[in-house]
Amino acid sequence: MASDPVPLVRRAAANELKPSDPHPYRFRLRKVDDEKIITKLTVETKEGDVARIVEYNDKPVGPIVNQNEIDRLTNLLDHPDIQEHRRKREQEDSNRANEMIRMLPDAFLYHFEGMADGPSGPAFRLTLKPNPNFHPPDREAEVYAGMAGELWIDQKQERMVRLDVHLIADVNFGWGILGKLYKGGSILVEQKDVGNGHWEQFHFKMNLQGKALLVKTLNFSTTEDESDFEPVPADWGYRDAVKLLLAQKPPQPAQADSNAK
Repeated sequence: MASDPVPLVRRAAANELKPSDPHPYRFRLRKVDDEKIITKLTVETKEGDVARIVEYNDKPVGPIVNQNEIDRLTNLLDHPDIQEHRRKREQEDSNRANEMIRMLPDAFLYHFEGMADGPSGPAFRLTLKPNPNFHPPDREAEVYAGMAGELWIDQKQERMVRLDVHLIADVNFGWGILGKLYKGGSILVEQKDVGNGHWEQFHFKMNLQGKALLVKTLNFSTTEDESDFEPVPADWGYRDAVKLLLAQKPPQPAQADSNAK
């Protein structure tokens, strides 16, 4: 590749920001957070995602949790305002993530380190460190001034397949609240082609500590793994997803409800 990897990063960022494949998918999401493990079946739709909890600490949920999930989903069918609120929140999160991606080519200095075996084929492996000439346009972007790590870009499709960064200095942040993140934290994001050029995140791990206004300490520690991706009809609304999730086979009745927290 060319000695200057920035054009590659710029193309990859542009590819990430292109309108995504409108075809929605269903998948399994396992999330480890606050020393508990929750597994959900999640369905994407044009009206936002819908999910159902199916496991707690890697065991099928008991009858109480199962019935709570049935009641919640049934109630959601009659209250589209709840789903619309969730959809707007998802869109706001997506918009913030897109802004951060848009700044990646300019926020860092990149160096080509070689090729790597990415999740969808060969990938360019780049190291990154803060660009001293980058001027963050807002509080959220200030976090880039203290980050370093690696970015992998799929060779064939020029999509970002791995972003592995750690904080090399304390940094300010402004994701809804004002605060500071401490040196030593880390973020890992991985995505892949799950079929027909459709890209999805399949692994996310975050371990950050800091403090915020009026809060002594903050601890963001979570791991998410997505699997079992399957397409669903492109014209589905959230009610279609709810009906699919309600039709899922319930847990075995012999399962004790010790996980009904």
